[in-house]
Amino acid sequence: MPFGGKTVDYTDVLVTRAVDGDTLVLETGERVRLIGIDTPEMHESDKLYRDSDSSQQDIEIIKAMGRQSYEFTKRLVEGKRVSLEFDVEKQDRYKRMLAYVYLKDGTFVNAEIVKQGYASLMTYPPNVKYVDLFTRLYKEARENNRGLWK
Repeated sequence: MPFGGKTVDYTDVLVTRAVDGDTLVLETGERVRLIGIDTPEMHESDKLYRDSDSSQQDIEIIKAMGRQSYEFTKRLVEGKRVSLEFDVEKQDRYKRMLAYVYLKDGTFVNAEIVKQGYASLMTYPPNVKYVDLFTRLYKEARENNRGLWK
C-alpha cells in the first residue's frame, strides 16, 4: 500500500499510538487490529454492554480493565518499530488491517499481551495460525493470576 508515494515495508513500520489494548495506529495512518486477542473496552460502546451482560461484570470494572490493557499495550509498542505478519484474511469489516505484530527484539506482541494477562481470546477462522499458542498462554495467565486475572 502506498504511503507518501512509497510502498510500505510492513517488516519495519512505526507504531504511532495504541488506540486501545488490541488496536494500533501505524505511521501510515492505518489501523491494525491484533489477531486472536480481545481486550476489554475502555469507552461506552455496544461491545462494552455485551461484554458486561455476558460476563456479569459491572461496566465500570470492565472499563478499568480496558484501561489497564491499553496501558500495557501502549508501554509495549507505542513509538516502536514493528513488523507485521498477516494471516488468511488481511482486513476486517471496519477496514482495519488484521495482523500479528512483532517488536524488533522478536517479542510477539499479540502473544505477550495474552501471556501477561491483559487479553482474552478471540478467534475468527480462517485467521487461526496461533490459536494453540494463544490458548496455552491464556490458560497460564489465568492460572498464575497475571494482569487482569489478579
